[in-house]
Amino acid sequence: MYPILGAVVCALLMHGAIAQPYPTKPIRFIMAYPPGGSSDILARPIANEMSKSLGQSVLIDYKPGAGSSIGADAVAKSAPDGYTIVMLLTAHAVNASLIPNLPYDTIKDFASITLAATLPLVLVVNAQAPMQNLRDLINTAKASPGKLNYASPGPSIFLFVEYFKGALGIDLTHVPYKGSGPAVAALLGREVDLMFDSVSSSLAQIQAGKFRALAVSTAKRSHVVPQVPTVQEAGYPGFDNALWYGVFAAAGTPSAIVQKLNAEIIKAMAQPKSKEAIEGFGYQIVGSTPEQMDALLKTEVVRWAKVVKDSGAKGN
Repeated sequence: MYPILGAVVCALLMHGAIAQPYPTKPIRFIMAYPPGGSSDILARPIANEMSKSLGQSVLIDYKPGAGSSIGADAVAKSAPDGYTIVMLLTAHAVNASLIPNLPYDTIKDFASITLAATLPLVLVVNAQAPMQNLRDLINTAKASPGKLNYASPGPSIFLFVEYFKGALGIDLTHVPYKGSGPAVAALLGREVDLMFDSVSSSLAQIQAGKFRALAVSTAKRSHVVPQVPTVQEAGYPGFDNALWYGVFAAAGTPSAIVQKLNAEIIKAMAQPKSKEAIEGFGYQIVGSTPEQMDALLKTEVVRWAKVVKDSGAKGN
Protein backbone atom coordinates (compact mmCIF):
# COMPACT_ATOMS: atom_id res chain seq x y z
CA MET A 1 0.00 0.00 0.00
CA TYR A 2 2.71 2.45 0.94
CA PRO A 3 4.68 2.07 -2.33
CA ILE A 4 1.48 2.72 -4.27
CA LEU A 5 0.71 5.80 -2.17
CA GLY A 6 4.24 7.06 -2.71
CA ALA A 7 3.91 6.63 -6.46
CA VAL A 8 0.62 8.56 -6.46
CA VAL A 9 2.14 11.42 -4.45
CA CYS A 10 5.15 11.53 -6.80
CA ALA A 11 2.88 11.61 -9.84
CA LEU A 12 0.85 14.44 -8.35
CA LEU A 13 3.99 16.42 -7.61
CA MET A 14 5.25 15.88 -11.15
CA HIS A 15 1.90 16.98 -12.56
CA GLY A 16 2.05 20.11 -10.43
CA ALA A 17 5.53 20.92 -11.74
CA ILE A 18 4.44 20.43 -15.35
CA ALA A 19 1.29 22.47 -14.82
CA GLN A 20 3.19 25.48 -13.50
CA PRO A 21 2.38 28.49 -15.68
CA TYR A 22 5.12 29.73 -18.02
CA PRO A 23 7.28 31.64 -17.28
CA THR A 24 8.54 30.87 -13.80
CA LYS A 25 11.94 32.56 -14.21
CA PRO A 26 13.51 35.41 -16.25
CA ILE A 27 13.62 35.17 -20.05
CA ARG A 28 16.85 35.90 -21.89
CA PHE A 29 16.26 38.01 -25.01
CA ILE A 30 19.40 37.78 -27.14
CA MET A 31 20.46 40.66 -29.38
CA ALA A 32 22.73 39.45 -32.17
CA TYR A 33 24.09 42.97 -32.73
CA PRO A 34 25.85 45.53 -30.49
CA PRO A 35 23.88 48.01 -28.33
CA GLY A 36 22.35 50.99 -30.09
CA GLY A 37 21.40 49.22 -33.30
CA SER A 38 17.99 48.79 -34.84
CA SER A 39 17.24 45.43 -33.18
CA ASP A 40 18.10 46.92 -29.79
CA ILE A 41 15.83 49.94 -30.38
CA LEU A 42 12.91 47.68 -31.27
CA ALA A 43 13.50 45.05 -28.59
CA ARG A 44 13.78 47.32 -25.55
CA PRO A 45 10.16 48.54 -25.41
CA ILE A 46 8.98 45.00 -26.17
CA ALA A 47 11.08 43.57 -23.33
CA ASN A 48 9.89 46.26 -20.89
CA GLU A 49 6.22 45.59 -21.59
CA MET A 50 6.66 41.82 -21.51
CA SER A 51 8.35 42.04 -18.12
CA LYS A 52 5.32 43.87 -16.73
CA SER A 53 2.80 41.51 -18.30
CA LEU A 54 4.54 38.23 -17.50
CA GLY A 55 5.71 39.11 -14.01
CA GLN A 56 9.21 37.92 -14.92
CA SER A 57 12.14 39.96 -16.20
CA VAL A 58 12.89 39.82 -19.91
CA LEU A 59 16.62 40.53 -19.97
CA ILE A 60 18.48 41.85 -23.01
CA ASP A 61 21.65 39.84 -23.63
CA TYR A 62 24.08 41.06 -26.31
CA LYS A 63 25.90 38.45 -28.37
CA PRO A 64 27.06 40.33 -31.49
CA GLY A 65 29.36 39.23 -34.26
CA ALA A 66 29.65 37.17 -37.45
CA GLY A 67 26.69 38.85 -39.11
CA SER A 68 24.31 37.85 -36.26
CA SER A 69 25.25 34.15 -36.46
CA ILE A 70 26.84 34.11 -32.98
CA GLY A 71 23.61 35.21 -31.34
CA ALA A 72 21.59 32.89 -33.54
CA ASP A 73 23.80 29.95 -32.65
CA ALA A 74 23.37 30.64 -28.92
CA VAL A 75 19.61 30.22 -29.32
CA ALA A 76 19.82 27.23 -31.67
CA LYS A 77 21.85 25.40 -29.01
CA SER A 78 19.75 26.55 -26.04
CA ALA A 79 17.19 24.45 -24.19
CA PRO A 80 13.86 24.46 -26.10
CA ASP A 81 11.92 25.78 -23.13
CA GLY A 82 11.09 29.38 -24.12
CA TYR A 83 13.56 30.95 -21.70
CA THR A 84 16.00 31.97 -24.45
CA ILE A 85 14.72 33.91 -27.47
CA VAL A 86 16.42 36.02 -30.10
CA MET A 87 15.58 38.89 -32.42
CA LEU A 88 17.03 38.26 -35.88
CA LEU A 89 16.94 40.46 -38.97
CA THR A 90 16.95 39.82 -42.69
CA ALA A 91 20.61 38.87 -42.26
CA HIS A 92 19.49 35.59 -40.71
CA ALA A 93 18.16 34.50 -44.11
CA VAL A 94 21.15 35.98 -45.92
CA ASN A 95 23.63 34.06 -43.78
CA ALA A 96 22.19 30.72 -44.92
CA SER A 97 23.93 31.15 -48.28
CA LEU A 98 26.52 33.85 -47.55
CA ILE A 99 28.36 32.24 -44.63
CA PRO A 100 29.82 28.76 -45.27
CA ASN A 101 29.62 26.07 -42.59
CA LEU A 102 27.11 27.74 -40.29
CA PRO A 103 26.96 25.82 -36.98
CA TYR A 104 23.17 25.56 -37.24
CA ASP A 105 20.40 25.07 -39.79
CA THR A 106 18.73 28.41 -40.49
CA ILE A 107 15.24 26.90 -40.68
CA LYS A 108 15.29 23.55 -38.86
CA ASP A 109 17.04 24.73 -35.67
CA PHE A 110 14.62 27.57 -34.87
CA ALA A 111 11.01 27.92 -33.83
CA SER A 112 9.52 31.05 -35.38
CA ILE A 113 7.55 33.21 -32.93
CA THR A 114 6.58 36.34 -34.85
CA LEU A 115 7.55 38.83 -37.53
CA ALA A 116 7.64 41.82 -35.19
CA ALA A 117 8.21 44.70 -37.62
CA THR A 118 9.77 45.97 -40.83
CA LEU A 119 11.92 49.06 -41.36
CA PRO A 120 13.16 51.06 -44.37
CA LEU A 121 16.82 51.59 -45.11
CA VAL A 122 18.09 55.14 -45.55
CA LEU A 123 21.14 56.28 -47.54
CA VAL A 124 23.06 58.80 -45.43
CA VAL A 125 26.25 60.83 -45.67
CA ASN A 126 27.96 63.05 -43.12
CA ALA A 127 26.37 66.52 -43.15
CA GLN A 128 29.77 68.00 -44.01
CA ALA A 129 30.01 65.93 -47.19
CA PRO A 130 29.54 67.86 -50.46
CA MET A 131 26.93 65.43 -51.81
CA GLN A 132 23.45 66.97 -51.53
CA ASN A 133 21.37 64.25 -53.20
CA LEU A 134 21.56 60.82 -54.77
CA ARG A 135 22.52 62.21 -58.18
CA ASP A 136 25.54 63.99 -56.61
CA LEU A 137 26.64 60.73 -55.00
CA ILE A 138 26.35 58.82 -58.27
CA ASN A 139 28.30 61.48 -60.19
CA THR A 140 31.05 61.50 -57.54
CA ALA A 141 31.30 57.72 -57.54
CA LYS A 142 31.48 57.55 -61.33
CA ALA A 143 34.15 60.24 -61.47
CA SER A 144 36.39 58.33 -59.03
CA PRO A 145 35.54 54.61 -59.07
CA GLY A 146 36.22 52.92 -55.74
CA LYS A 147 37.22 56.13 -53.97
CA LEU A 148 34.01 56.44 -51.96
CA ASN A 149 33.65 53.85 -49.22
CA TYR A 150 30.54 52.73 -47.39
CA ALA A 151 29.92 51.32 -43.95
CA SER A 152 28.04 48.03 -43.88
CA PRO A 153 26.39 47.21 -40.54
CA GLY A 154 25.40 43.71 -41.59
CA PRO A 155 25.29 41.16 -44.43
CA SER A 156 21.78 42.00 -45.66
CA ILE A 157 22.69 45.66 -46.09
CA PHE A 158 26.00 44.70 -47.67
CA LEU A 159 24.17 42.65 -50.28
CA PHE A 160 21.65 45.41 -50.87
CA VAL A 161 24.47 47.88 -51.51
CA GLU A 162 26.14 45.40 -53.86
CA TYR A 163 22.90 45.22 -55.81
CA PHE A 164 22.58 49.02 -55.65
CA LYS A 165 26.10 49.41 -57.03
CA GLY A 166 25.44 47.08 -59.93
CA ALA A 167 22.12 48.67 -60.84
CA LEU A 168 23.56 52.19 -60.85
CA GLY A 169 26.87 51.27 -62.45
CA ILE A 170 29.05 52.63 -59.67
CA ASP A 171 31.95 51.27 -57.63
CA LEU A 172 32.06 51.74 -53.85
CA THR A 173 34.51 50.22 -51.38
CA HIS A 174 33.04 48.05 -48.63
CA VAL A 175 33.99 48.66 -44.97
CA PRO A 176 32.29 46.11 -42.65
CA TYR A 177 31.11 46.82 -39.09
CA LYS A 178 29.52 44.58 -36.46
CA GLY A 179 26.31 46.61 -36.29
CA SER A 180 24.60 49.94 -36.83
CA GLY A 181 26.01 51.48 -33.64
CA PRO A 182 29.67 51.21 -34.71
CA ALA A 183 28.79 52.12 -38.31
CA VAL A 184 26.98 55.29 -37.22
CA ALA A 185 30.01 56.26 -35.12
CA ALA A 186 32.28 55.70 -38.12
CA LEU A 187 30.18 57.96 -40.36
CA LEU A 188 30.04 60.63 -37.65
CA GLY A 189 33.83 60.53 -37.50
CA ARG A 190 34.06 60.60 -41.30
CA GLU A 191 35.94 57.31 -41.34
CA VAL A 192 33.59 56.34 -44.18
CA ASP A 193 31.79 58.39 -46.81
CA LEU A 194 28.27 56.94 -46.70
CA MET A 195 26.08 54.06 -45.64
CA PHE A 196 22.69 52.49 -46.05
CA ASP A 197 21.37 52.07 -42.54
CA SER A 198 18.08 51.26 -40.88
CA VAL A 199 16.08 54.45 -40.40
CA SER A 200 15.82 53.88 -36.65
CA SER A 201 19.54 53.85 -35.86
CA SER A 202 20.38 56.89 -38.02
CA LEU A 203 17.25 58.91 -37.21
CA ALA A 204 18.73 60.85 -34.28
CA GLN A 205 21.71 61.95 -36.38
CA ILE A 206 19.45 62.97 -39.27
CA GLN A 207 17.23 64.99 -36.95
CA ALA A 208 20.26 66.60 -35.30
CA GLY A 209 21.59 67.68 -38.70
CA LYS A 210 24.72 65.55 -38.42
CA PHE A 211 23.69 63.18 -41.22
CA ARG A 212 22.21 64.18 -44.57
CA ALA A 213 19.68 61.63 -45.81
CA LEU A 214 19.74 61.20 -49.59
CA ALA A 215 17.15 58.46 -50.19
CA VAL A 216 15.11 55.67 -48.61
CA SER A 217 15.05 52.14 -49.98
CA THR A 218 11.31 51.45 -49.93
CA ALA A 219 8.73 52.25 -52.60
CA LYS A 220 7.04 54.73 -50.25
CA ARG A 221 8.66 57.45 -48.19
CA SER A 222 9.20 56.85 -44.49
CA HIS A 223 6.76 58.58 -42.12
CA VAL A 224 9.64 59.67 -39.86
CA VAL A 225 11.68 61.30 -42.66
CA PRO A 226 8.96 62.29 -45.14
CA GLN A 227 11.22 64.90 -46.74
CA VAL A 228 13.61 62.22 -48.00
CA PRO A 229 12.81 60.88 -51.49
CA THR A 230 12.85 57.19 -52.38
CA VAL A 231 15.51 55.73 -54.66
CA GLN A 232 12.70 55.17 -57.16
CA GLU A 233 11.75 58.85 -57.05
CA ALA A 234 15.36 59.70 -57.82
CA GLY A 235 14.92 57.87 -61.12
CA TYR A 236 15.88 54.28 -60.37
CA PRO A 237 12.87 51.95 -60.51
CA GLY A 238 12.77 48.58 -58.81
CA PHE A 239 14.18 49.58 -55.46
CA ASP A 240 11.81 48.46 -52.70
CA ASN A 241 13.67 46.85 -49.84
CA ALA A 242 12.96 46.88 -46.11
CA LEU A 243 14.59 45.05 -43.24
CA TRP A 244 12.45 42.58 -41.32
CA TYR A 245 12.75 41.76 -37.62
CA GLY A 246 11.71 38.31 -36.42
CA VAL A 247 11.71 36.71 -32.99
CA PHE A 248 12.73 33.07 -32.64
CA ALA A 249 13.26 30.36 -30.03
CA ALA A 250 15.05 27.02 -30.27
CA ALA A 251 13.45 24.31 -32.38
CA GLY A 252 11.36 21.98 -30.26
CA THR A 253 10.00 24.70 -28.01
CA PRO A 254 6.46 23.58 -27.06
CA SER A 255 3.73 25.08 -29.22
CA ALA A 256 1.89 26.44 -26.19
CA ILE A 257 4.96 28.44 -25.15
CA VAL A 258 5.53 29.70 -28.70
CA GLN A 259 1.90 30.86 -28.85
CA LYS A 260 2.25 32.50 -25.43
CA LEU A 261 5.34 34.41 -26.52
CA ASN A 262 3.66 35.38 -29.79
CA ALA A 263 0.68 36.84 -27.94
CA GLU A 264 2.86 38.64 -25.41
CA ILE A 265 5.11 40.26 -28.03
CA ILE A 266 2.13 41.43 -30.08
CA LYS A 267 0.45 42.77 -26.94
CA ALA A 268 3.66 44.54 -25.90
CA MET A 269 3.93 46.35 -29.25
CA ALA A 270 0.28 47.41 -29.04
CA GLN A 271 0.68 49.21 -25.72
CA PRO A 272 0.36 52.97 -26.38
CA LYS A 273 3.75 53.90 -24.92
CA SER A 274 5.72 51.16 -26.70
CA LYS A 275 3.75 51.58 -29.94
CA GLU A 276 4.60 55.29 -29.99
CA ALA A 277 8.26 54.55 -29.27
CA ILE A 278 8.52 51.86 -31.96
CA GLU A 279 6.69 53.77 -34.68
CA GLY A 280 8.54 56.94 -33.70
CA PHE A 281 11.74 55.32 -34.96
CA GLY A 282 10.22 54.43 -38.31
CA TYR A 283 9.24 50.79 -37.80
CA GLN A 284 6.09 49.33 -39.31
CA ILE A 285 4.64 47.04 -36.65
CA VAL A 286 3.50 43.68 -38.05
CA GLY A 287 3.01 41.05 -35.31
CA SER A 288 2.51 37.97 -37.48
CA THR A 289 1.61 34.43 -36.48
CA PRO A 290 4.46 31.92 -36.00
CA GLU A 291 3.40 30.20 -39.22
CA GLN A 292 3.62 33.44 -41.19
CA MET A 293 7.11 34.17 -39.85
CA ASP A 294 8.19 30.64 -40.72
CA ALA A 295 6.87 30.98 -44.27
CA LEU A 296 8.60 34.35 -44.71
CA LEU A 297 11.92 32.94 -43.51
CA LYS A 298 11.77 30.05 -45.98
CA THR A 299 10.96 32.44 -48.83
CA GLU A 300 13.73 34.84 -47.83
CA VAL A 301 16.36 32.10 -47.65
CA VAL A 302 15.61 31.23 -51.29
CA ARG A 303 15.44 34.89 -52.35
CA TRP A 304 18.79 35.84 -50.81
CA ALA A 305 20.53 32.70 -52.03
CA LYS A 306 19.91 33.94 -55.57
CA VAL A 307 21.21 37.44 -54.71
CA VAL A 308 24.36 35.95 -53.14
CA LYS A 309 24.96 33.74 -56.18
CA ASP A 310 24.33 36.54 -58.70
CA SER A 311 26.53 39.02 -56.83
CA GLY A 312 29.38 36.60 -56.23
CA ALA A 313 29.52 37.80 -52.61
CA LYS A 314 31.58 35.76 -50.18
CA GLY A 315 31.12 35.58 -46.42
CA ASN A 316 33.76 34.79 -43.83
